[in-house]
Amino acid sequence: MIRRQAPTRRNDVGSCIPSILIVEDDAKIGDLIARYLELNQFAVTVVDNGVAMDSQLASREFDLLILDLNLPGENGLSICRRLRNEDKGRLPIVIVTAQSEDVDKIVGLEMGADDYVTKPFNPGEFLARICSVLRRVFRSGGVEVAERLRCYRFAGWRLDVFRREALMPGGSKVLLTEAEKDLLQIFCENPYCVLTRNQLIDMMHGPISGPFERSIDILISRLRKKLEADPKVPQLIQTVRSAGYVFSTVVTRG
Repeated sequence: MIRRQAPTRRNDVGSCIPSILIVEDDAKIGDLIARYLELNQFAVTVVDNGVAMDSQLASREFDLLILDLNLPGENGLSICRRLRNEDKGRLPIVIVTAQSEDVDKIVGLEMGADDYVTKPFNPGEFLARICSVLRRVFRSGGVEVAERLRCYRFAGWRLDVFRREALMPGGSKVLLTEAEKDLLQIFCENPYCVLTRNQLIDMMHGPISGPFERSIDILISRLRKKLEADPKVPQLIQTVRSAGYVFSTVVTRG
């Protein structure tokens, strides 16, 4: 059964929204994931079993499949193995399940899944994992998805995560270090979310030098100098006393 369906958009002129198919039999969980991904500029379709999934895959193309393991009828592992045997253009698959045993993760990855996320999960980390899988895919040839995922827009700025540069509202380039780019990307993927220093450290793609919390503060100070009209009175990256930082602006992709 189809629980939620994104408008058909593949090959539409000017389309820039990545499309995700979710196979999840728990209606509440499927709807929560869909709403979160839609807020982050994805087109989402939700179905609750393998038969409905096959129907969707036969009628249109998707950029990524989010697959629950405990499904009625054919289970998620069987679906994953079958899709890989059928090849399906190497559709990226992220397994989402409450089963957290290492053996379950290993089996899921051996069946051909690209990543494995256990419930409950941090929404920001979940989004980062999805984007990471899609980046790996288009680095190996998926240019269309690359063009749609590589950039974030906010407050007149444009962040290009591959070129590691930000374009000011007037079009001038601002070069970022790898750490600055990673931190700004995390903020772009989590707008209006208060993130603690520890969360930012956990979400960074690589180690940062020096005492961790102090290093985050230094990175944020450097970003503010490059992004804010007045770094001493920041409007984009704001400090939440005794809590962390929040990126206070609307973010879109493309």
